[in-house]
Amino acid sequence: MVKHTYQTGIIGNCGYLAHVHINTNIEWLCWPRFDSSFVFGGLLDNQKGGSFTILPAGEYTSNQYYLENTNVLCTEITCQEGKYRITDFAPRFHKYERFFKPLMLIRKVEVLEGSPRIKVKCKPTYDYGLKELQTHRGSSHIDYRGAEENIRLTTNIPINYVLDEQLNVLNEARYLVLTFGTPLEAPLVSTSEEFLRETKTYWRTWIKHSSIASFYQPQVIRSALALKIHQYEDTGAIIAASTTSLSEFPESGRNWDYRYCWLRDSFYVINSLNYIGHFEEMELYFNYLSNISVSEDFRYQPLYGITGEKVLTEIILDHLHGYLGNKPVRVGNQAYEHIQNDIYGQVLISMLPLYIDHRFVFKERKDSARWINYLLSKVERTIDEKDAGIWEFRNIANVHCYSNLFQWAGCSAAEKMALAIDDRELMSKAILLKNRAAQHIESCYDPVRKVYTHAVGSPHLDASTLQLIMMNYLDPASERAKDHLMALEKELKTPGGLFYRYLHSDDFGKPKTTFLICAFWYVEALACVGRMDDALREFENLMQYSNHLLLFSEDVDEETGSQWGNFPQAYSHVGLMNAAYRIAIKLDRPVFL
Repeated sequence: MVKHTYQTGIIGNCGYLAHVHINTNIEWLCWPRFDSSFVFGGLLDNQKGGSFTILPAGEYTSNQYYLENTNVLCTEITCQEGKYRITDFAPRFHKYERFFKPLMLIRKVEVLEGSPRIKVKCKPTYDYGLKELQTHRGSSHIDYRGAEENIRLTTNIPINYVLDEQLNVLNEARYLVLTFGTPLEAPLVSTSEEFLRETKTYWRTWIKHSSIASFYQPQVIRSALALKIHQYEDTGAIIAASTTSLSEFPESGRNWDYRYCWLRDSFYVINSLNYIGHFEEMELYFNYLSNISVSEDFRYQPLYGITGEKVLTEIILDHLHGYLGNKPVRVGNQAYEHIQNDIYGQVLISMLPLYIDHRFVFKERKDSARWINYLLSKVERTIDEKDAGIWEFRNIANVHCYSNLFQWAGCSAAEKMALAIDDRELMSKAILLKNRAAQHIESCYDPVRKVYTHAVGSPHLDASTLQLIMMNYLDPASERAKDHLMALEKELKTPGGLFYRYLHSDDFGKPKTTFLICAFWYVEALACVGRMDDALREFENLMQYSNHLLLFSEDVDEETGSQWGNFPQAYSHVGLMNAAYRIAIKLDRPVFL
């Protein structure tokens, strides 16, 4: 069987994200927000999704790579007539004491060898392919009208060649600037070059200011860069992925819209960025949470829109073909209606560094006690409930071990925060709730098999319970932790080192692909219990499951190693970063500041 990988790289500027295929097409681009309609959606339908290609005459080969330590992507095309390079980027840099991150895609095309002829095809669409945009010719630009705002392509390629999709010789650098809303009202060439130079400098400076150990450093850097552009800087929300409806495995029906902020995912993202010394993202996310919390009385939803929207009605777009024919294509996510009680603990843990890391001035926060008590009260109200759990079962409810674990961990964090602000009453409340959560966790223990099951009264095992070790609920040096790990790997690990979330049936039957972050959790757990040779071997083995740009998907097929699920998946890159950090600490590898 043939291995399938996603043949795209991503660019972004914390205002939007785009996917660039090795065939030069902009395969995915949503404007003006992460969760807006696509302007280019070839990932889901190569006919109705529009296209933006820069291709030669005849056959060609392609090579794609990032400029080192940046989110600037290069695609080199070699054909019979010569060779050229396309440099794609989303401008991002400091300007006027803030970040400049326009809804602007810049494509620089330069000849490397010979005299190749290129044909530019630019056909944006809107309303998920239902709206055909009207084309209007300008003196040195093309306007595409009919979307929320005007889309404009400004270029120094003759306009007629673009409109007629005509081949023309590439004998000097050409530039194509696509904008949404505000057009480019500046010199094309010098502005594009300035933006490219400033954007490269921004990303390289961001990486230089990261504390990343030497262990698998290039992979960690790429993961950090990918994670960074999944934060919607305007509000601080962090999305799970930039795509929707990329199936977990063929014909599974498990096609979900991941362009939203899961509070659980955001905790892991923040944790990984905290490990490499980036705190601005954490503060932005704290502001996002604060805005959500003001509007919530009883419980948090598992996910919200990027500006805090609560209602994310799930609809099916029947007119789209789907990725490789996999339907349905969904927009919205019904999981916003679920009860998932781990998230209160996740939020508390996310905020912990703001109170115990003295690089943050927490003593000036006037609402700390109210904020901590507010979250503890949510834990108190929900701690005994059944819920949908981390994997968001749609029609199954249990008292899940994972949910109670993060209530336990959240209360532990609240205890530390209460100590930092010297509030004894809050400390007592946190300790009481922590002990209640622990009672539920212990109800999941099977003394015969020496393992914690996924829920009270259930015989099934679940990779999420690996977190019992990483969160130090189980002492990693204890026999109970080691026995639990061995039981999980015996049942859920594949011969190729991948890990299933679980193997029991859910609302859609039995899962047929492994969940990549679970394999990285397994590596972390191995490191925690001191099985370092195993941790190193399994980590190195997982690197084969990236695509050509070190980008990882959500799911991997055990038999073929194929990538499936939404891509790239923030969760998977978080898993890589956290596992690498855990191993580096154990190996005492140097950290480069």
